[in-house]
Amino acid sequence: KKKKIMNKVIGGYYPYNYEIDILNLLKKLEKKNYTISLPRIGKNKIMNFYQWSIKEPLKINIYGIPEPLSKKKVNPDVLLIPLVAYDQELNRLGYGGGFYDRYLSSIEKNKKVLKIGLGYSFQKINKLPINQYDKKLDYIITEKNSI
Repeated sequence: KKKKIMNKVIGGYYPYNYEIDILNLLKKLEKKNYTISLPRIGKNKIMNFYQWSIKEPLKINIYGIPEPLSKKKVNPDVLLIPLVAYDQELNRLGYGGGFYDRYLSSIEKNKKVLKIGLGYSFQKINKLPINQYDKKLDYIITEKNSI
C-alpha cells in the first residue's frame, strides 16, 4: 500500500518595505506542487494564512501590504518570515505588531510549524531584547549564511 504524500503548505509573505523578495522562490515551490499561502490581517489584528497562487491578484491592506483575496484559510507547515533584525540565538525582530508571535502562539497548540526567518546579513545584531511572547525561529537564512 502506497503512502499518500502530504501536500506541504508554505506560508510566505509578499515582500514589502525592503524585505527579501521571495516571489521567485514561491513560484518555484508552487511549480513543485506545494500549496502557497500569504498572511492576511483580519479583525482585532489577528493574522491568518490564505491559499494563494502566484497568478492571482492581491489587494492592499490598511498597512499597505498586498494580501490574498482567497477565502481558503490554511495552516502552513513551513513559515517563511521576514526579519527586521535577528541574533545568533534565533530571535527575530519584526515591525513590532506581534502578528507572527500571536499567530504562532495560537497555531502551535495543534501543529508544529517549521519557522524560517529570511533577512540580510547586515540585519544581525548582538542581542535582541526579547520577552515571553517572542517566538524563536528554527532557522535564519541570509544572502551569506544560515543559522
